[in-house]
Amino acid sequence: MPEQDSKLRLDKWLWAARFFKTRRIAVEAIDGGKVHLNGARTKASRTVKVGDELSIHRGHEEYIVTIDGLAERRGPAKEAQLLYSEHEQSREKREREAEQRRLLASTMPPSDHRPDKRARRKIVRFTRRERK
Repeated sequence: MPEQDSKLRLDKWLWAARFFKTRRIAVEAIDGGKVHLNGARTKASRTVKVGDELSIHRGHEEYIVTIDGLAERRGPAKEAQLLYSEHEQSREKREREAEQRRLLASTMPPSDHRPDKRARRKIVRFTRRERK
């Protein structure tokens, strides 16, 4: 069962709850504005407590969870799921968007060849321009 401390760093909690594979990735997500604590941007060193609400953006998915427990160590996935409860609207929205992405991917025609060097360069140029 998870340890019940009174406070814990946000990056440690995200790592222990298995939202991110490493604390470094969790810190980068927090610094990049992908994690909000009680509706506001925060720092990795911010302490969280039971009852706090987190909004976590990970790739195409958005989780809105309430902290139910704290754990210093990263345990099995079954224990990690006991640390939070996801809001019903968040779960429904994630499942709906995943289904839309799956349907969109199934309608795209498969490529019959791999891109050559020139095409790869164009792809890289295009994707770099999109990120900025």
